[in-house]
Amino acid sequence: MTKALISIDYTYDFVADDGKLTAGKPAQAIEEAIAAITQKAYGDGDYIFFAIDGHDEGDEFHPETKLFPPHNIKGTSGRDLYGKLADVYEKIKDNSRVFWMDKRHYSAFSGTDLDIRLRERRVTTVVLTGVLTDICVLHTAIDAYNLGYDIEIPAAAVASLTKENHQFALGHFQNVLGAKVIE
Repeated sequence: MTKALISIDYTYDFVADDGKLTAGKPAQAIEEAIAAITQKAYGDGDYIFFAIDGHDEGDEFHPETKLFPPHNIKGTSGRDLYGKLADVYEKIKDNSRVFWMDKRHYSAFSGTDLDIRLRERRVTTVVLTGVLTDICVLHTAIDAYNLGYDIEIPAAAVASLTKENHQFALGHFQNVLGAKVIE
């Protein structure tokens, strides 16, 4: 079984107190876990994909424009990885198993070549970390399920805007997508 960790949107705009679309304290609370899990995946020889939201400033045609304030604007510090995950990334980013991938939609698979890259590397299991549990992580998990990947979700390395939304998504991963939620 070949694994790939997909680290989703753990950026300043989604995590910092003054981020443009922040989950705040719940997202900050997973900082240690997400950094440790990423470091472990690297040490285990897994592939690591940083799937990061990237929006164009003033893009009035993007559907999120009607739903959320502008966030993760290309060329801004809002797209920088947050905290200890940024430190881990700096240490591993030049490795051939580590990839940065801009994404435009909730799912890391939508409009990207993620599926092709995973299949080229014979990845069968994806491990999803990051934010927001009930939006980008969930949509990525649904696409992974539909594409036939086994899915693992470390519960300590995902966060959402509300506890209710977070719990809903964890249940959906396990009960509807057959994902392994690791407590």
